[in-house]
Amino acid sequence: MEKTIEEKNKSLALEAFDAAFNKRDKAAYERYWSPDYIQHSAHISPGRDGLKELIASAPANMRYEPGLAIAKGDFVMIHGRFTNIGQPKAWVVVDILRIENGLLAEHWDVIQNEATAAESRSGKPMFGDQFSEV
Repeated sequence: MEKTIEEKNKSLALEAFDAAFNKRDKAAYERYWSPDYIQHSAHISPGRDGLKELIASAPANMRYEPGLAIAKGDFVMIHGRFTNIGQPKAWVVVDILRIENGLLAEHWDVIQNEATAAESRSGKPMFGDQFSEV
């Protein structure tokens, strides 16, 4: 059974993030990101080079853990978690990606420090297995 465009785009985004952030695969940038990649993050310099610089400067034990990933047409949103980032708290992030011609073409994000269930007024964790695959 052939995958839908949404399934293909979601798989692409998840593979790209794992290759770049967890495996530190230097060839991942050319394989997954467009040469004209547009970066809208306040934490990352423009283009693929900005992403390469960010990851190269991150602690070697930094990890990315994806949670809920949803796709609609050319857009993918992933609720994820970055740990061991050299900060007092992990980051919980929603990454929004636009896919074009089978490559990550554009990126936005929303980032906040992780709060544990004990630190949260709701008593619920910010990230974890509370999400099911959509």
